[in-house]
Amino acid sequence: MGDRDGLEGAAATHTDSDGALIERYMEMMVAERGVARNTALAYSSDLSQASDALAGALIAATKETLETLAAGWASLANSSVARKAAALRGFFSFLEQEGFRKDNPSAALPRPVQMRGLPKILDQTEVEALFKSIETRLSKTKPSPLDYRLSALVELLYGSGLRASELVALPRASIMRDQPFIILTGKGDKERLVPISDRARQAVGVWHAFVPKESRYLFPSRAARAAGKGDVHISRIRLFQIIRELAAESGIDPTKVSPHVLRHAFATHLLAGGANLRALQAMLGHADIATTQIYTHVDSSRLVELVNQRHPLAKRTLSR
Repeated sequence: MGDRDGLEGAAATHTDSDGALIERYMEMMVAERGVARNTALAYSSDLSQASDALAGALIAATKETLETLAAGWASLANSSVARKAAALRGFFSFLEQEGFRKDNPSAALPRPVQMRGLPKILDQTEVEALFKSIETRLSKTKPSPLDYRLSALVELLYGSGLRASELVALPRASIMRDQPFIILTGKGDKERLVPISDRARQAVGVWHAFVPKESRYLFPSRAARAAGKGDVHISRIRLFQIIRELAAESGIDPTKVSPHVLRHAFATHLLAGGANLRALQAMLGHADIATTQIYTHVDSSRLVELVNQRHPLAKRTLSR
């Protein structure tokens, strides 16, 4: 994997790896999810406590082990149980996705009933401000190659709703001028078809000229290559930094913006524009449509308009 750094070859049976992998997972959560500091601290504490309870063998836990662990939460409030379970589910999903485990035992964890939080979103004015900053950069007499890279990154995040992990690891030849879609392998090794807009393909085409021909990746890490780490892609943490720098430049609170927030904006604005919920589910790669349905909160006015204008009864006059 392109950004595994010093954890390459780590084994899930090595008890000393708990701390390193928890730290790595939290770095990913900040980079890809843009989690708040307090949430990151809580998750890190939950995972460390679970590791201590299992004598440093958390990453080798089985379903039975997790059931025993969860039994010790009986006296806790639902909100605390839900947070601990969410931290562990995310951690084991990370281990499986990164190749440190071949299975995910987190199905054994409880799922207490909780009100689902709404995702952070950007309105269209804020998204326009981001693109205005990019346009200003590209209008210079001689734009930097990194400006073209920024354009390609943001076009793909907001224009196609890619996950940060999917975006940074895109192969160099994955997006072609004559192909309006790509096939991605996302979470759980599930393939999905992702449409790529004309704008995104154009932006990638320009950036492509600056990508070394020997690079495997569309967004290679120059710093890693300079440090002798070989052909690797930019990390999710670096992508997170790039997006926040753009937000600050655009006059937007950087804490509001992350790669994952742009993915949310893609879904929110596409749904507001009339996209079918099932189609959106397929594009985002959600296994459960309930995950996609959370985006329906953002444009309740449009839903009311649809009922009032398109429902069969909308054309009937109510008799007195």
